[in-house]
Amino acid sequence: MFRIGHGYDVHKLVEGRKLILGGVEIPHTVGLLGHSDADVLAHAVMDAMLGALALGDIGHLFPDTADEFKGADSMKLMAEVVRVCAENGYKIGNIDATVIAQAPKLAPHIITMRENIARVCGCDVSQISVKATTEEHLGFTGEKLGMSAHAVALMVKI
Repeated sequence: MFRIGHGYDVHKLVEGRKLILGGVEIPHTVGLLGHSDADVLAHAVMDAMLGALALGDIGHLFPDTADEFKGADSMKLMAEVVRVCAENGYKIGNIDATVIAQAPKLAPHIITMRENIARVCGCDVSQISVKATTEEHLGFTGEKLGMSAHAVALMVKI
């Protein structure tokens, strides 16, 4: 049996924060603002996995009102999502994700992002797709005010 879920996340870009995507710290002049490390890619992937199983979203599991998640490493949160999915009888079939950001160029970091997500999800890197695109200077991402990510997860019955 298969289940499909979609995830979306968005965070504002600000000075004084690290830019972390897919568990990779990327050199940049600004970073993403959020209660945790604000990894939009990881957050979209987690929401896709949870959504496939009708288990809510990451805000349900890791509320931004809880001090224990302040500054949290999203890859550690993803490990918990993978555990919850397995507890419900499912594992990753594949994930397809897209990061929307005007800058910086993400291509040099994509393989490492894929490897990080695959390692945490307990699957082969060939099951994880990460792409990056700009919005041609349109909208909040095009104006470099924030970044967003979409992800689709195919979950497979164990």
